[in-house]
Amino acid sequence: MLILVLNPGSSSLKYQLRRLGPSDPSPGILLERAINSPQEGTLDPVFLGNVFDVVDAAIRDITGGERPDAIGHRVVHGGDRFSSPVRVTQTVMDDIQELVEFAPLHNAASATCMRAAAARWPRTPQVAVFDTAFHRTIPDHASRYAVPDELHTKYGIKRYGFHGISVEMASRHTGTYLGVPPGALNAVVAHLGNGASVTAVREGRSVDTSMGMTPLERLVMGTRSGDLDPSIVTLLQRRGLGPDEIDELLNHRAGLLGLAGSADMRAIQDAARQGDTRAILASDMAAYRLAKYIAAYNMVVGGAAALILTGGIGEHSSRFRSQVVSRLGPLGLFVDEARNRSAETGVRVISTDASAFPVLVVPSDEERAIAEATAGVVLSDESAIRCVNE
Repeated sequence: MLILVLNPGSSSLKYQLRRLGPSDPSPGILLERAINSPQEGTLDPVFLGNVFDVVDAAIRDITGGERPDAIGHRVVHGGDRFSSPVRVTQTVMDDIQELVEFAPLHNAASATCMRAAAARWPRTPQVAVFDTAFHRTIPDHASRYAVPDELHTKYGIKRYGFHGISVEMASRHTGTYLGVPPGALNAVVAHLGNGASVTAVREGRSVDTSMGMTPLERLVMGTRSGDLDPSIVTLLQRRGLGPDEIDELLNHRAGLLGLAGSADMRAIQDAARQGDTRAILASDMAAYRLAKYIAAYNMVVGGAAALILTGGIGEHSSRFRSQVVSRLGPLGLFVDEARNRSAETGVRVISTDASAFPVLVVPSDEERAIAEATAGVVLSDESAIRCVNE
């Protein structure tokens, strides 16, 4: 089965072509690329149409004339409407568009991408895979905010969580690695990239997560502030900043960028090694806040069987991993620096044998998860159609 995976950003598109067959349960990558739109902050339908013309030609060239059997889309926000991957219909696209206010940069791009893909491959089934879906199991006492009830019922104000595609896959791979049956794993999972979040996984299900109604909450991220006193927002409003200016400030000019002048953890770690005080502060703040939430979520899951680090920073920054784990001695966790700095790939343990439970680095592959979910929906639909016809 030939699956085209589309991962749209606010003004960029990452795509992969993967082959999934009966003899190969893991989709192999045939084509992979990222393209930036010339118009910052938006994915234009005309731009996407031109891109998809090029993609279609490349697919036919690589495969000898084949077309995609299915298209899978990463969608950041599914709200309360979507708890699992779904076949894309006009109604689904409309629902995703209505959720734009919760994820203005990403959901609008997803809806535009789906329409453009439907225009280019009109008979190819499309599937939406939601970052928020894995977190639908979070109980009310963890997902609700202490605000008047009508704000929840009228506006849907609650914790939705993100990075669910990555967290679910990392949890599954960790369970396989440790020999823990599905639905039995208790773990704390940290997805660390330009956006970062921590999730408490109990018995294989998300029971709390650090990102909230939007991806802004809690951790220090590349350009996002994470936790702050809400009164700071009203103070800025009184000082003359409007809602859009505050949103731009906290989502795009804060975090590591605001503290150290760069959103790139690699650059910050290099500068910190050279004694740059801003870089040292930014790195320390990010590590401290992450360790704080890891410790809290260890309590939430009733004692973790594993701490899982994934995402670009989680996978590749040994120095930052060491900064975080070195703060977790009270949990009985200690980093083995030889293991931590090893060039070994795949799922691996970086903690000492004497640690209370293992700290693992698990490579993130959201596109693979999207491809597998897409194949599952399409094959399930085809099976249902066959049953009806029989």
